[in-house]
Amino acid sequence: MDATCPPARAAQDAHRTVEAVWRIESPRLIARLARMLRDVGHAEDLAQDALVAALEHWPREGVPDNPGAWLMQTAKRRGIDRIRHRELVHERHAQFGQALEPAPMPAPDDTDRLDDDIGDDLLRLVFTTCHPVLSTEAQVALTLRMLGGLTTAEIARAFLQPEPTVAQRIVRAKKTLASRQVGFQAPRREDLAERLAAVLGVVYLVFNEGYAATAGEDWMRPALCQDAMRLGRVLAGLLPGEPEVHGLVALMEIQASRIPARTQPDGTPILLLEQDRGRWDRLLIGHGLAALARAHRLGGAEGSYVLQADIAACHARAARAGDTDWTRIAALYARLGEIAPSPVIELNRAVAVSMADGPAAALPLVDALAAGGALAGYHPLPAVRGDLLFRLGRHAEAEVAFNEAAALTRNAREQAQLQARAAECGASAS
Repeated sequence: MDATCPPARAAQDAHRTVEAVWRIESPRLIARLARMLRDVGHAEDLAQDALVAALEHWPREGVPDNPGAWLMQTAKRRGIDRIRHRELVHERHAQFGQALEPAPMPAPDDTDRLDDDIGDDLLRLVFTTCHPVLSTEAQVALTLRMLGGLTTAEIARAFLQPEPTVAQRIVRAKKTLASRQVGFQAPRREDLAERLAAVLGVVYLVFNEGYAATAGEDWMRPALCQDAMRLGRVLAGLLPGEPEVHGLVALMEIQASRIPARTQPDGTPILLLEQDRGRWDRLLIGHGLAALARAHRLGGAEGSYVLQADIAACHARAARAGDTDWTRIAALYARLGEIAPSPVIELNRAVAVSMADGPAAALPLVDALAAGGALAGYHPLPAVRGDLLFRLGRHAEAEVAFNEAAALTRNAREQAQLQARAAECGASAS
């Protein structure tokens, strides 16, 4: 740190450094402590104690050469203090004493020795925060807190929920893990596929909430996309042989490449076919296509995330909207619907069919979905139907459909766009 900096600026720089280090190091720190203590809640408490200590010491003393090791050793020492303060019985002290015994601060070149088994610890933490005894909401909140390094306030803001609600959810999740005596361990190999699917689902849920917010004033929350992509990359590093992990990373990176082109300066959404593809992030597309190629090399062509990434790649490879291979996209959605049946997938397939073969070929598919009732209350269904009707020149019916979609969405930006489409239909019909 520059010794000539004024004290206030030096303190601000130190605080920013603490925040940055915390985002990077907190998952490893909590994972290592959780393995030692066998308790995720206590592990996070100790990690938070270390964070407070860093906020106290680093502005005065400067940032240490190895901030991650500093946090770890501080957490260990706080653990010893806490154990002694509570006057635990000798057996309990002996159980944790060796694991938590403070050691001299390692030099920077000792980092590898400190982190020898950190990958396994992180993997255990991922499967703990996404344990099936927790609700999906609890899994998301706990994962963002433990692995994303987000504060409770940040999680609450991201999902537009009251901070006390999120705080209670996290506390209950920790208590549930403790009361159910959930072991801090990765699942057995025979259970890995089922548990991994839940983990990937949580990560993609976080990404989707950032990519297309379900409520609020903003259409996107890019910070959530970044958090999800970071978690996905961690998983890819921990499970390099799992094609669906690489498929999810590919899907998120290719979709995230469109973020710069998805809104006008005032925040108004820009739909896919109207986006300036020159603003798409080519670096992210390159990373995504590389991850997709790796998933295919690992034999994952039939995985649901790999298939979705293949669809995203079709868009990414088209220099112009008119160059998009909609026939292939429709075929990929058909295959995806076979291995992971879902009315949402069928709706997306109908859109692709409309682009490949015209709106008249797709409208019966959408009407059948509407009649089935599985997507009742799902605003994209009447929005897609409205677009098909508009393209067929049935403007009065399209206006009704767009107004229905606008009434169903909770996102202000999307609602305004759908109302504008309805008004356009009304003007065309009159």
